[in-house]
Amino acid sequence: MAPEDCQSMAEVRAGIDALDVQIVEMLAIRFRFMTAAARIKADRGAVRDEDRKAAVIANAKAEAARIGVPPEVVGDIWERLVEGSIAYEFDRWDEHRA
Repeated sequence: MAPEDCQSMAEVRAGIDALDVQIVEMLAIRFRFMTAAARIKADRGAVRDEDRKAAVIANAKAEAARIGVPPEVVGDIWERLVEGSIAYEFDRWDEHRA
C-alpha cells in the first residue's frame, strides 16, 4: 500500500514496519560489501578514506534533495552509517589477517 492510500494509523505503521525490514535487508547487503572491501584492501590504513566518506555523504544528501527528503537529516543518518561501516570494515580487516 502506498503511503498516500493509508486510511488509518495501523496501515501507516504496517507500511513503516515492512519498509524497515527492507531497509535492514539492504543494510545487510551494504555490510557484505564492507566485508569484501576489507578482504580486498591490502593496507589497513586504506580502510578509512575521508575523501570517499565525504563523497558518499554528499551523494546521499544530493539524492535526498533531488527527491524531496530533508538532506540534513539524510546527511546525519549517512554520517552514522558510514562511521559504523568503517568500524565494521576495520573489524573484518583484522579478522581476515588474524
